[in-house]
Amino acid sequence: MRRVLPGPEFARWLHVFLPQISPVKNGTWLQPVVSPDPSDPKLAHLDGLNLSRAWMLEGIATALPKNDKRLPMIRVAAEAHRRAGLAAVTGKHYEGGHWLGSFAVYLVTGRGIPQNLSQISVPEPFVSLAARQKRSLH
Repeated sequence: MRRVLPGPEFARWLHVFLPQISPVKNGTWLQPVVSPDPSDPKLAHLDGLNLSRAWMLEGIATALPKNDKRLPMIRVAAEAHRRAGLAAVTGKHYEGGHWLGSFAVYLVTGRGIPQNLSQISVPEPFVSLAARQKRSLH
């Protein structure tokens, strides 16, 4: 949604969609997950979840107004997920080692996260979607 809604509208939408992101919480919101066995093909996906969450949280943070009170909470969660996810990119186990690197590259390069929000262009079909979303928030 950060890619299709203008900043202020995205901030309102995020409040409705994820009201648990609160500036008054003590940092326990959205903790990184720990893979109990990174050599297990299913459990290795938890490491990818941390990388993906960090990347998405960093993207969310760039789309919010600079004075948004949720930013510290989002940034703390993003950093915790970044540390946990990157620590798992070791190549020690094939189960995660053969694909976690691509998630790590997206995260550390900020792939898809514009540094300048004026770089965002909203495709025409989404303009009407954004207008409908705006009406539903009010």
